[in-house]
Amino acid sequence: MVNVGIVGAGIRGRMYAQSLDGFPDARVKAVCDLDPKAAAKVADEFSLAAFTDHRAMLAAGGLDAVIVATPDFAHREVAVDAARSGAHLLLEKPLAMTAEDCRAIGDAVREAGVQCMVGFENRWNPAVRRIHDLSAAGELGQVLTQNILLSNTYYVPTRMLPWAAKSSPAWFLMSHTVDAALWVADQPVTSVFARGSRGRLAELGVDTWDVVHALLTFADGTTANLTSTWVLPDSTPSIVDFQYKVVGSRSAVDVDLQDQSFRHASSAYTWPGMLGGEIDGRLQGPPTWMVQSFVANLAAGRPVGPGLDQGSLVTDVVLAVLASLRTGEAVPLAAPSTD
Repeated sequence: MVNVGIVGAGIRGRMYAQSLDGFPDARVKAVCDLDPKAAAKVADEFSLAAFTDHRAMLAAGGLDAVIVATPDFAHREVAVDAARSGAHLLLEKPLAMTAEDCRAIGDAVREAGVQCMVGFENRWNPAVRRIHDLSAAGELGQVLTQNILLSNTYYVPTRMLPWAAKSSPAWFLMSHTVDAALWVADQPVTSVFARGSRGRLAELGVDTWDVVHALLTFADGTTANLTSTWVLPDSTPSIVDFQYKVVGSRSAVDVDLQDQSFRHASSAYTWPGMLGGEIDGRLQGPPTWMVQSFVANLAAGRPVGPGLDQGSLVTDVVLAVLASLRTGEAVPLAAPSTD
């Protein structure tokens, strides 16, 4: 049995608590949030101890693992303190938003001898996993190019995320697609070239990038073309648009993850996602399967992943995307090996 504490009682923190509620290998014991009302709400729903200071939660003891479900920019302090307490870590992607924070988290994890998993949930997305498995089995041949689009409607930066101005489509969305592209290509990135635009969200009070395009070049000369936006109309049938196309030397794959074979015509025309929701009162979908895999592997004494190396690599690539956006130039990368 893995005793778990969750830091962050927002959408993701609550989802993790629900995903592990009654799961055989886990017992969620505590939740922490700077907002006492948010912490109390999740604690009351799942019969947990509530804290407003993660250090107090850690000092209370009894935790084998900590899930860090704080905003993108607020991972370092919680992760370092949790690792030093002896707890294994599951961190929301990205691992961190600076190379310095990645190093600090990595140093704390290694010094404490604990495990760290970064929440690249699309590794548990059946379609993305199938693309990876086809590539790994050689059925695609050489992966010549990948085109991945992952975007949100205005709802996400203007209403769902109160901290959106401290993030961007590059951090919030492209960290997913960078990881997927690296996983499928199984090649280090040697160069990043990016273009984007901003202004529309700033008019709405969220001063960040509207649109980001990034061209990744891998060591073998092949490429991945990534696009993420936060400015889809709210009338879009789904708040997430996710398209994944891969062309290999032997075959090609084309996946539409926005239209998941279910369309509902009512007062509006919607495409409800079928990779989430509940069946028999139990949450389903990639983030649920990811966190359940995390605790199941810990309980069995198996390694967890994707880990620190992959998390740091994705952060390096996203930082290169942002550097290229600023300078207008291609940014070279000396990529470490992936895990």
